[in-house]
Amino acid sequence: MRGVIMKSARDVRVEDVEEPRIIESTDAVISLTATCICGSDLWPYRGIEPVDNQPMGHEYVGIVKEIGDAVTTVAPGDFVVGSFCLSDGTCEICTAGYPSRCANGGFMSGSQAQKVRVPLADGTLVKTPGMPDPDLIPSLLAASDVLGTGWFGAVAAESGPGKTVAVVGDGAVGLMAILAAKQLGAERIIAMSRHESRQKLAREFGATDIVEERGDAGVAKIKELTNGYGAHSVVEAVGTQESMLQAIHSTRPGGHVGFVGVSHDVEIPGGDLFFSEVHLFGGPAPVRRFLPELIKLIWERKINPGKVFDLTLPLEDAAEGYKAMDERRAIKVLLKP
Repeated sequence: MRGVIMKSARDVRVEDVEEPRIIESTDAVISLTATCICGSDLWPYRGIEPVDNQPMGHEYVGIVKEIGDAVTTVAPGDFVVGSFCLSDGTCEICTAGYPSRCANGGFMSGSQAQKVRVPLADGTLVKTPGMPDPDLIPSLLAASDVLGTGWFGAVAAESGPGKTVAVVGDGAVGLMAILAAKQLGAERIIAMSRHESRQKLAREFGATDIVEERGDAGVAKIKELTNGYGAHSVVEAVGTQESMLQAIHSTRPGGHVGFVGVSHDVEIPGGDLFFSEVHLFGGPAPVRRFLPELIKLIWERKINPGKVFDLTLPLEDAAEGYKAMDERRAIKVLLKP
C-alpha cells in the first residue's frame, strides 16, 4: 500500500510500505477514508524536531477491515473515528477522564496512508451511528484531533455562559477552540488573528471580535476590550514562549488558561506566574473522552468543523500539502487515500 514518510526535514515522500496486520488481540486494521496533515507535523517538517524516515499521520477515519480476538466495541464494516492518542479505556487515568495519558497507551502514527493498524482499538475508536454521508467525513475527521483538541482547550479554560473567551492562535486548533467556546455558551469570543481568511472562518465559528496585535500590544488590546480586566478564559493554541505569555497576561486574575499548543521551549517566569493569579491547565487533549459527544453534534449537523479543511489533495500529493501549510497557503489539508 502507499504511505507518507518524512525522510528528513522538508523531505516528504509517498512510498510503498508494508500493509498493516493484526499483531495484538486488541488491534484493529482500518481502511482509511480520509486522513490529514496536522499543524504539529510541521515541527519536524521545519527541522524543529528531529525526524528520520518517520511514517506520518495521527488523524484518521475509515472502515474497520479486521479486528483482534479481544476487540468488542467495533466490528468489520463499522465506520469509525479514532483519537490521535491510543488508550485502553480501563486504567485509572482513563477512567478519571484523561485517556491521552493512559498508563498503557501512546500516540498514534502512520495514518497518512491507505490503511492503518490501531492498537487498543476498544479504548481508542468510536463507531458512528451508521455509514456517514460524504459531506460529513471532513467534520468527523476533524474530531479525531483538532476539534477535540480545541474543545479541550475551551473546556480547560472554563469557557461558558457569561464568559469572555480569547483564543491565541488562528490555526486549525485555535479555530476549533472558537467553535467550542460558542457551543459551550461563551458570551464573547475574541480571535487573535492577522490573516483575513482565518478571521472570516473565526467569525463563522462564533468569534465576536478580532485582535490583530500580538505580544504586549495584543495583551493591551484584550485589556481594552474587557474594561482593563482581561478575559475570563484564554485558549493558548500555538505552543511558543510568546503565545503562552500572551495568554497568561491576557487573562484576568482568577481566570483560566487552557493550553493545548504543543509546547516548544516554553519557560514561564516565576514572577509572571505568581502575580498573574490565573489557573493553568492543558496538555495533550483527551479526545477520546469527547468523541461520542462530538460525533453526535456532527451527525445531527449542529456543528460543521470540516470547514477548517481548505485544501483537499490525493494522498500522493502529500508533499504539496505540507508545503501549503508551511507557507500558510492552507489552514489544514485533507488527504484522500
